[in-house]
Amino acid sequence: FNHPVGKGPSLTVCSHFPDLHHFRGSYGGKDIIPLYRNIEASEANILPNLLEILCASYELEVTPEDFAAYIYGLLAQPAFTNRFYDELETCELRVPITKDAALFEQVREAGTRLLHLHTYGERFVPEGKPRGKVPLGEAKCVKTVPGDADAYPEDFDYIDATRTLRVGGGEFAPVAPEVYDFDVSGLKVVQSWLSYRMKEGAGKKSSPLDNIRPERWTSQFTTELLYLLWVLEATVASYTEQAKLLDAVLEGECFHADELPPVPEKMRKAPKPEKTSDTLPLEIPD
Repeated sequence: FNHPVGKGPSLTVCSHFPDLHHFRGSYGGKDIIPLYRNIEASEANILPNLLEILCASYELEVTPEDFAAYIYGLLAQPAFTNRFYDELETCELRVPITKDAALFEQVREAGTRLLHLHTYGERFVPEGKPRGKVPLGEAKCVKTVPGDADAYPEDFDYIDATRTLRVGGGEFAPVAPEVYDFDVSGLKVVQSWLSYRMKEGAGKKSSPLDNIRPERWTSQFTTELLYLLWVLEATVASYTEQAKLLDAVLEGECFHADELPPVPEKMRKAPKPEKTSDTLPLEIPD
């Protein structure tokens, strides 16, 4: 990471490799932690032999995806950030790894649900469930945002007394305050999403292409906003369970650094780009 973690969850995730910095919008997609170090997804970006140690300790199979879900279940919550705020100023995340197999499974399951949720149903899809779906939430469009060009929303606001999000001439409710104010390292997620979709847009303009903007609010915008609100509703609802699991991990027995193999020097460096054909696979393993 190139700057300290702020308020909110310590980790964010996306289903595809980003080409821009999540919070600044500048070039910086390289500052990510991929699960695999190669296109074939055959070399996990995890300390060599760590998974074998966990398998032997838990007496169950632990895949790279299982370990990623465990990490996400612990770190993708404000309780972790609040508890280790001073330590996180160094821009380093240290993950407590429990020795309790049942507790590992509980955290992994919580992380799996969040990973599926935060990738809008594109990753960690439950067996038998369709890809690309998010659970329905409470928020609804109670007053349609006008779709004509003259009524394109120029502003938005939140009415706390009625839990209503006003977008131009449209309204969405009920929207909880913690959803509207959802914050990741200083980025107000809902407010930022809306700001970029207002008539004048947001952010710096560095190219004439930035002037090419939608001419009206579409039904797709409404659907995308509802999906965002539903995802955040479910996220906020998960925090109580996650905080309890974090406490349980920290109060129990965890692996110590000297119980794990040293990190090979090559693992501290990004792998060299591989020579590939003109056509790259679009799918990333779940």
